[in-house]
Parts: sequence; structure tokens; C-alpha cells
Amino acid sequence: MAKAFISSRASINSSSFSMLGGDTVITGDISASADLHVDGSVNGDISCNALVQGEGSDIAGAITAQSARIAGLVRGSVSAKEVVILKTARIEGDVSYDTLTIEQGARLEGRLSPAGGQMPPAIARLPASAPVEIKPELSEAAE
Repeated sequence: MAKAFISSRASINSSSFSMLGGDTVITGDISASADLHVDGSVNGDISCNALVQGEGSDIAGAITAQSARIAGLVRGSVSAKEVVILKTARIEGDVSYDTLTIEQGARLEGRLSPAGGQMPPAIARLPASAPVEIKPELSEAAE
């Protein structure tokens, strides 16, 4: 009987799915090779394969994933190949994506960047208020 329980438990773990309940508060970064469902609060960066955020969830940090389904509050950047922003979502940060779906009613305060799930390095390094100075190059003909 115990062997049957162990083998069925092993098959559950092979699904590679983790969940943080609504009463869970995490302070620190999360890195998971599994899919992650967050209903609680996270104060730190999240890196995982696929993120599903619940409506009452609060994430204060950067999200990096292959796919992200956002339904709660995110205060930080979201970088994923596939991003779905549900109508209950509020994002205060930049979103970088390959494919993007935004439901009517969602709130986004930040920039959208169709950059293959990667924030372009030049944009990521610039502070929001920094002016960009462009200097013309001198050519040999101008001498």
C-alpha cells in the first residue's frame, strides 16, 4: 500500500507545477523550472517557465517567464514570450513580449516592447527621465 502511495506521489511531482496560496507571503526571489501559480504576495523577482497570477495576488518585482498570465497587481517589469493581461490586472512597469493579449479593463502604466520576451539593453539601462543625446559622427569628407 505504501509503495502505491509513493509511486502516485512521484507522478504528481513530475507535472512540474507549484502553487503559492492566497495566505502566502514570500520575501525574496523565486526561481523555478516548473510552472508557477501565485495567489499570495511576492516581494522579489520571479523566474519560471509559466506564471499564472491570481486576481488577489500582489507581485513587487520583475517577472521573467516563457508565458505569463497576469490577473492581479504587478509592480515591476514583465518579460515573456507570451503575455496575457486579464481585465482584473494592474501592471506598474514595462512589458516585453512576443505575443500579447490585453483584455478590456486591464490597467497598464509602463511601456510595451515587442522584443521577443527580452527588454532591449539600451531601453533597460535608460532611466525614464534621462535625455538621450545624439552626436553626429564626423566623416573624412567633412575634414
